[in-house]
Amino acid sequence: MEKIIGLIDAPFTPMHPNGDINLEPIAAYADMLHKNGLKGVFINGSSGEGYMLTTEERMALAERWMEVKPEGFKVIVHVGSCCLRESKKLAAHAAKIGAWGIGSMAPPFPKIGRIEELVKYCEEIASAAPELPFYYYHIPAFNGAFLPMLDLLKAVDGRIPNFAGIKYTFESLYEYNQCRLYKGGKFDMLHGQDETILPSLAQGGAQGGIGGTTNYNGRELVGIIDAWSRGDVETAREKQNFSQEVINVICNYRGNIVGGKRIMKLIGFDLGPNRVPFRNMTDEEERSMKAELEAIGFFERCNKF
Repeated sequence: MEKIIGLIDAPFTPMHPNGDINLEPIAAYADMLHKNGLKGVFINGSSGEGYMLTTEERMALAERWMEVKPEGFKVIVHVGSCCLRESKKLAAHAAKIGAWGIGSMAPPFPKIGRIEELVKYCEEIASAAPELPFYYYHIPAFNGAFLPMLDLLKAVDGRIPNFAGIKYTFESLYEYNQCRLYKGGKFDMLHGQDETILPSLAQGGAQGGIGGTTNYNGRELVGIIDAWSRGDVETAREKQNFSQEVINVICNYRGNIVGGKRIMKLIGFDLGPNRVPFRNMTDEEERSMKAELEAIGFFERCNKF
C-alpha cells in the first residue's frame, strides 16, 4: 500500500455568512495549497468542522474537491460520525467519486474505551470502501479515546485489509515512533502535530503528515522537511521554531479551527464564519491577532496565492 510522502492539508470548510457551506472558493483553495507545496487534503475533519455538517453537505464538499483538485493532488475524506451507518454511507460515497482514501477519528459519543471497540468501529467503516486506504485519526483530545496506538496496530494487523495507518495527532513522540517501527514500518504513520515535525524527522518519522496550520503556514512547514532532507538543520530548526510562534498566536484565539480560519481572511482568502457552538472572533480580536502575527513577521512568510 502506498505511503504518503509530504504534507497533506486539513482544510477549513468555506461558509456563507448564514452558515451554509460555500463551494465556490474551493477551486482557488486547492490551487493555493498546491502552489505552496501541499500534496493533498484531508477534508471534513476537525479543521473542517466535519461533525457539524450534514451528510449531504459532506458529500457535496467531497464532490467539489474531487472536481477541482490539481493533477496528482490526493483527496482523503474524513468519514467519521457518531452514527456508524452515516460513516459507512460517506465511505462508500468517497469510493464512488474516486477519492484517494478515507479516514475516521473515534466518535466523541459514545466514548470508546477499549481497543476492541475501536477496531470494530474502524472495521465497519473500512469495509464500506474496501478498495480505499483507511486511516485511523488519533486525536484523543477531541474524543477522549486515550488508547495505546501500538495495541491498535497489532489488533488490526491481518484483520482490516485496507487499514493503511494512523494520522497521529497526539503529544507522545515515543509512541508515534514505536508505531512507525512496528514490523519494519508496515503501516503509514502520518505525523499530525505541526509543532513537532522536526523532532519527529530526527527519529526517522514525519515523511508524511496531515496538518491544520498548513492552511496558512504551509510554506514554512514544507520548508522544515525540505531543509532537513538537504542536511540544513539550522534552517529546519528556525522554521520549526517560527511555526511554533504561529501556533502560540492562534492558541490565544481559540485555536486553529477559530483563530486559524480567521487568519485565512487576513491573508486574503475569507472562508466565512464557524458554526455554532464555536464562538467566532470579534473584529477587536481580529485586529489583536493581526498585530501579534505582524510582530513575528508572519505575513512575509505565510502561504501565497
